[in-house]
Amino acid sequence: QVQLAESGGGLVQPGGSLRLSCAGSGSRFIIYVMGWYRQVPGKERELVASIRRDGYRYYADSVKGRFTISRVNANNTVYLQMNSLKLEDTAVYYCNAQSLDYSTLGWGQGTQVTVSS
Repeated sequence: QVQLAESGGGLVQPGGSLRLSCAGSGSRFIIYVMGWYRQVPGKERELVASIRRDGYRYYADSVKGRFTISRVNANNTVYLQMNSLKLEDTAVYYCNAQSLDYSTLGWGQGTQVTVSS
């Protein structure tokens, strides 16, 4: 189990930007993938973006062109730069870390992102 500390959530107007950060620590296994999921009431948690150690990135269609995921492998930190935010981006965002076999090593506590005018 890895500890994942999230920060950066908050309230922003439509069209605004936020940058989420997540720092992993205490992992006994290599963190191969780090990603961001989000969840809204009544819906399943969905993958927003992920990044492998080699830099390969995945984005959900709903955020392509607006969000950018990046990481610093040395300290197991992942970032999610969110631009052009929309009302439908409102959710609790969770950081996730996975091992080489894609098994989950840990989850962040969740950080609220609210897009509202």
